[in-house]
Amino acid sequence: MIPNFSREDASVIAHSLGRMIIILGFLQTLPLTLAVFLREWPVLPDFLLSIVCCLILGGILLTIFPPVEEINWRQGMIVVALTWLVAMFLSAVPLYLSGHFNSFLDACFECMSAYATTGLVLVQDLDHLSLAHNFWRHLMCFVGGQGIILVAGIFLFRGSGAFRLYVGEARDARILPNIRTTAQFIWLVSGTYLVLGTLLLSGCLVLSGVKLPQAIFHGVCVFMAGWDTAGFAPKSLNILYYHNPLFELLTIIFSLLGAISFTIHYAVWTGHFHELKQNYELRVLFSSVILSYLITLAGFGTLSRQFPSPLAFYRISFYQLISGHTGVGFSNVPVSELANWSELSLLGVIFAMALGGCTNSTSGGIKALRAGLFFKTIRKEVRKLAYPEGTIVQERFHHQRELLVDDRQVRLALTITLCYIFLYLSGAILGTFLGNGFVPSLFESVSASANVGLSVGLTNPSMPTILKLWYILQMWCGRLEFIAIFMLGRFLVTLGRK
Repeated sequence: MIPNFSREDASVIAHSLGRMIIILGFLQTLPLTLAVFLREWPVLPDFLLSIVCCLILGGILLTIFPPVEEINWRQGMIVVALTWLVAMFLSAVPLYLSGHFNSFLDACFECMSAYATTGLVLVQDLDHLSLAHNFWRHLMCFVGGQGIILVAGIFLFRGSGAFRLYVGEARDARILPNIRTTAQFIWLVSGTYLVLGTLLLSGCLVLSGVKLPQAIFHGVCVFMAGWDTAGFAPKSLNILYYHNPLFELLTIIFSLLGAISFTIHYAVWTGHFHELKQNYELRVLFSSVILSYLITLAGFGTLSRQFPSPLAFYRISFYQLISGHTGVGFSNVPVSELANWSELSLLGVIFAMALGGCTNSTSGGIKALRAGLFFKTIRKEVRKLAYPEGTIVQERFHHQRELLVDDRQVRLALTITLCYIFLYLSGAILGTFLGNGFVPSLFESVSASANVGLSVGLTNPSMPTILKLWYILQMWCGRLEFIAIFMLGRFLVTLGRK
């Protein structure tokens, strides 16, 4: 039984939250600096106001509530859950002041979608949004993909308390001896790929005739959204805007890299290339890509004749499938065209989105490792029936090292999977209740919950407020994988009783 929370818990949580808010204020100096560099003077008050709000609110919390040297697991979980909510509200201030959102709620939706690396958008007239605001949208994707806590983990938190916050963001792999060095490695990998990805994407655009400054801006933004499997793009047509097969191929490569566990990146960076072949989760991931694509292809039938050529058919259909499976949410077709796919084809993409990428990656969804554990458990039970009674049967798999399938792993995987399935179905039922078809509602619900961002048109500024709020809840729960959310719920109930 989890003990009740005390006033000391609330004080620790408030002080830690104040630290996170201060960091958020400093992050917004990056788009502010870009606005100054580009001479987008009307944009400056939007970010200055938001920065001042962050510094004042964070300063108040740090002043009122005394600092602590350590935080426990329960406190860490609640700090994480609250940080994502507060970050959503404060980050929405400059976006709302841009005038490109119908309401503050729409701006909050955009921010949660960015931090949760989802990619569903409610921005209006994106093609004329200022570059600073547009960069802020993509920077939130970059920060959210690595984890907001990882930003603070380098500067603010030390020891086991930092690791407890790190776990609260649905990660459990301590790649290096402590969270600070782990955070530094993850940001080193991300920063290195950011430079490489920007060069490749920008170069691709320059070769197609785009001017260098514009190419660099688009390259940076698209890479941040691709690597962090977020799906935002600087233009309203998303990846279709570029009409460039090579550009699309690069985005697929970067989204696949983003969907792979950082522990696998570490193995490769340290020369252990055999991990790519032996890792069980990677094998499950690519097997599920093949299976889900076969389902998608089976659903087309005569619809494939609508494409201009067989090459275009496979290029477009596979792009949506891999975009859904990695959770990146990029699209090279109009929303209206994707909405006209057959239900079986959409179900293939839904299956891919629901499963998602690898654990400890920037991808969302149930994760390939959990699906692989279920398969191993079934195989273990079948083998038990085949052997004499009393025989000890073990199932092993390779995931950085040789591991045994145990009941605790399976119970945790089953719990998280059932929570995801409930979340998927809840949004589908709500969407159907509001007058939409079940398959489109399920598609949109899974896209929000698994932090993907593909859409068949249900997500738009005119959709019902209740659906906007529910999708925000789904994106938040799906990104943090429920445990931190449950802990926050208990904390709020305990406070309400006092």
